[in-house]
Amino acid sequence: MTITAPEPHGAGRAPHHGTVPPVKLWLCPNDALPPAVAQVLAEHWLDERETETMARFLFERDRRQYLVAHTLVRRALALEAGLAEAELVIWRSSRGRPFLQPLPGGLPRGGEHLDFNLSHAGGYSLLGIVRRQRIGVDVEGLDREPRGLETILTTFAPEEQRWAGDASSARQRDRRVLRLWTLKEAYTKARGLGLGLPFDEFSFTLADDSGVLAFRPPADDRAGRWRFLELEPVPDVLVAVAVPADDTPAPHLELHIGFPWARAAPRTVALPEPVGAPHH
Repeated sequence: MTITAPEPHGAGRAPHHGTVPPVKLWLCPNDALPPAVAQVLAEHWLDERETETMARFLFERDRRQYLVAHTLVRRALALEAGLAEAELVIWRSSRGRPFLQPLPGGLPRGGEHLDFNLSHAGGYSLLGIVRRQRIGVDVEGLDREPRGLETILTTFAPEEQRWAGDASSARQRDRRVLRLWTLKEAYTKARGLGLGLPFDEFSFTLADDSGVLAFRPPADDRAGRWRFLELEPVPDVLVAVAVPADDTPAPHLELHIGFPWARAAPRTVALPEPVGAPHH
């Protein structure tokens, strides 16, 4: 079942009590779920809209990517919320951003707020989950076609274009472009705006290796300060995470690799200090 929710206007805040819950991140390769198993899960878990969307794909690789991504969402959310996978009701904003339906009295496993964001590319699905505020995530492979990266670069702010162009090699330039792209995608998805926010209206200053040194938010950003994390959890796969910052202690991030069957210990990562300028 899918319900259209009102469009959110900003990052927003959820009530905060006690210790800060971690950010949960799942990176799942398509081959982590056998096709026959994925099909059975889809038949039992996906709602009518998801089933109709999956049936419209012309190519099997695209259908499989969608199937793994959306069964990943339902499995991981079920673990967090304490609900059966098929019982989860996903809302969608007018811009298409998915949300988990709030429940009267809160979730069975505690709390009232659970936000998530999904990205998939190059045979991987990436899912981020938070119990406070909002989250945006993006995943990209470094094997992107160079001409496509040239087009992407033209959408960036002038200072970002110059920084990417100053790279010492074509490979380094491509990595710089994709680092900026994943961060911009994660930020706009956390805002719930997607491609509705032009990429040249905000900019990042990045360290040469990894890390966001500064962030110039767009004029309409009411949060202003954000925590951005860059990861390369497997070789040649770039991941970016964006969560708004407030006055509470920084959460840590738990990175899980694979489909959420086993209870293997996640990798724990500290979120960086906030960047950006608070708006008043």
